[in-house]
Amino acid sequence: MDAELLLTIGSILLLIVFSAFFSGSETALTGASYARMHQLDRKGEKRAHRVLALREHSETMIGAILIGNNITNILSSVLATTIFLHFFGETGVAYATLVMTVIVVIFAEVLPKTYALNNSDRVALVVAPLVNVIVFILSPIAKAVRWIVRGILALFGVKISEEFGHSEQEEELRGLIELHGHRVEVDEEEVREERAMLRSILDLSEVWVEEIMTHRRRVEMLDADDTLDNLISQIMKSPYTRLPLFKGDHEEIVGVLHAKAVLRAVKGLSAEELEKLDIRDIAADPWFIPSTTTLLDQLQAFRARREHFALVIDEYGAFQGIVTLEDIIEEIVGDISDEHDVAVAGVRPQPDGSYVIDGTVTLRDLNREFDWNLPDEEASTIAGLVLHEARTIPNVSQEFVFHGFRFKILRRHRNQITLLRISPETRVEAGKEAAETRQLPDAS
Repeated sequence: MDAELLLTIGSILLLIVFSAFFSGSETALTGASYARMHQLDRKGEKRAHRVLALREHSETMIGAILIGNNITNILSSVLATTIFLHFFGETGVAYATLVMTVIVVIFAEVLPKTYALNNSDRVALVVAPLVNVIVFILSPIAKAVRWIVRGILALFGVKISEEFGHSEQEEELRGLIELHGHRVEVDEEEVREERAMLRSILDLSEVWVEEIMTHRRRVEMLDADDTLDNLISQIMKSPYTRLPLFKGDHEEIVGVLHAKAVLRAVKGLSAEELEKLDIRDIAADPWFIPSTTTLLDQLQAFRARREHFALVIDEYGAFQGIVTLEDIIEEIVGDISDEHDVAVAGVRPQPDGSYVIDGTVTLRDLNREFDWNLPDEEASTIAGLVLHEARTIPNVSQEFVFHGFRFKILRRHRNQITLLRISPETRVEAGKEAAETRQLPDAS
């Protein structure tokens, strides 16, 4: 009996080890970084390839692991019960249940899962080859169980997704971006800029060029009917190298003039030759794009055409503004200034913590600069957001509170909001969507 007892105890311990292996393997394989495994697989790591293969059939993998885990736990409990029955009689069942519950919970569940959770990638690479064999052996049973489970869930109208969709993967990636830098001692400003850049890359396929373009009211243009001396003078004074060329009406754009092309054309010409020179012969053909083009599509178009400048039109063909390759790059990396850029006063911080902002400043620039979360789905500028939320054309000195900020209208030109003050409103209820308005005396 002693040899048989030792054999039974040894079997129980071995089954506990198997149970711990199954528990830890499940946690590690489901918690391992997909991105890191993919990178290791590209470098030729065969174990990482097995991890990815198992995760591609995660339902079968988890089913096989759970089957193996339950078999080992049940069998170890049965063996323990026989031992306790031999020594304590019928009360041994209660003793066996208590002892095995403690042992299984601590040594077969919590301990291996805790370790695997903190070392997911490392453990996943170690256990993948053996788990692959176990899944192959138990896959027929696992598939049968899966069909039964799916059938039962189907009776209640529950559908199981076959794979991890693109939208879920993108949300997971966005979550990782927001967590970037939270647990380490780093420069907060640097981390904020890195997060903004990563968010912008993901948003390229969702943002239209009309949201970042330079509006036509702020576009410097040249009149094709103007004298050559005046045109050259305007080009020399302008901070831009490419300027739209119109004839008669600003809507009639006949070309895009490049400063270098003008300099090459006029170099070495006599006074008589300069008088005969037609500026339209120097200008490049205009490239018109719809305002609903996404930044990703436009970036690819810039690369394909090897151009840096495009004219934006609406659905009726009316000129709306311009967009450049630099605009898209700035959308990713932030503002890029050089010695020729003109400093445009758009946002002016105030001593009381508020900001005086031009109505044409874009919401994306504000969100990026100050890490705000103003919605830009319905409007692209701060003035447009106020109009959308207020559902009316506000008067000067009128105030609004929405999205956690207080907006005060400082200046209005006809129906356009040209200047406003924004203050963080800490007393506003979190998540409040409806705009609250308060009419003040008209300062105008």
